[in-house]
Amino acid sequence: MAISNRSGNQGNEITAEEFKRWLKKFDADRDGRISVEELRQAIRAAGGWWFCTRKAKRGVKMADKNLNGAIDDYEINNLVDFAQQYLGLSSDQQYA
Repeated sequence: MAISNRSGNQGNEITAEEFKRWLKKFDADRDGRISVEELRQAIRAAGGWWFCTRKAKRGVKMADKNLNGAIDDYEINNLVDFAQQYLGLSSDQQYA
């Protein structure tokens, strides 16, 4: 799976694994989970100045399957799904 901005800028395309590594850079307390505030900071750092706390809460709520209030490693794919649905990211299957 590759994730890219819907604007079609090829230089912005990243894989799901690259997205996960990028997101982990915003794990400020190094607990291995992404909190609402860490998600908000990550999206804002990527140019999403419009990304408010309410949207970050929605993203965490949709991705957080164990209901601990944060996105754990195994829930990152749920966050990718949220980003595709609500943040204008698209998934492109690449075939060899």
